[in-house]
Amino acid sequence: MKRAPLILLAAVLVQIIASFTFNRKPSWGFFAHQKINRLAVFTLPPEMTTFYKHHIQYITENAVNPDKRRYAVDYEAPRHYIDLDVYGDSAVYKMPRYWNDAIEKYTEDTLQAYGIVPWHVHFVTYQLTEAFKENNAEDILRYSADLGHYIGDANVPLHTTENYNGQLTDQYGIHGFWESRLPELYSEDYDFFVGKAEYVENTQIAIWDAVKEAHLALDSVFSFEKKLTKKMDDDTKYSSELRGNVNVKVYSRNFSKAYHKMLSGQVERRMRNSIKMVGDFWYTAWVNAGQPDLDLLIDERPIFSRDEFITNSQSNKLRRHESGVEN
Repeated sequence: MKRAPLILLAAVLVQIIASFTFNRKPSWGFFAHQKINRLAVFTLPPEMTTFYKHHIQYITENAVNPDKRRYAVDYEAPRHYIDLDVYGDSAVYKMPRYWNDAIEKYTEDTLQAYGIVPWHVHFVTYQLTEAFKENNAEDILRYSADLGHYIGDANVPLHTTENYNGQLTDQYGIHGFWESRLPELYSEDYDFFVGKAEYVENTQIAIWDAVKEAHLALDSVFSFEKKLTKKMDDDTKYSSELRGNVNVKVYSRNFSKAYHKMLSGQVERRMRNSIKMVGDFWYTAWVNAGQPDLDLLIDERPIFSRDEFITNSQSNKLRRHESGVEN
């Protein structure tokens, strides 16, 4: 019992340290990532639903694992974004969709420097497919949770630009505002019925389509915030709210409501797209693996004794996979 306060204190300190050391854009808030993964479970067909519902708590809670890894693993951060604007105005249309082609054009160092989220989504989809083939319940759940996270990130407009937190346009803080504050305030009113999961013929092209849609929404994200800021002074734009035992500065509810209205459902659309795409990709990986009987895995008790870090050697494995060397 005496350890509980110490554990709580340690957790708080980790969050405080992370807030100062997190040198790259955060993802959808924990709330939104977990909601996306949880709701994606209900898009699945009956052959998958029993297994995923049985483990829905793990799928939900571990939707944030990739963000936790960013504090400890140097090569994790680029997997969450892609700074398309550094490649030119029309990069969203002209960027190579396949990893090998992109490396040939830009080099792997350049790609890693400016983010690899669409290619990494494709890689984790491949890993999930292999886990299904091997009937490995632990890996199925781990890669499912991770894949949901990366797909969610790929659908966020601010994950497609170097100006990810408005730091280049005097709009610092817009990232957390758009992807955390707004969903937390308004998602209860969103329509999250997205239909049933569908097979995706080409997951690499599909995730790039999502990135393109997100990137094309950027102009509204920035311009509407600028326009609204001109109408309100700081006393109106910001307020203070109690989080735990600490008063923190947040965007006011009036400013949030006005901005959310100007966006005309943009945040809801990106969340809906994320939920549907996560279900689609889980389903596609299962189909491509031969539709194994997941009910046979329900009685297994995954240990989850380690977290899965994708190494450079696995990156090479992806290149061989795309080249047709591996089945």
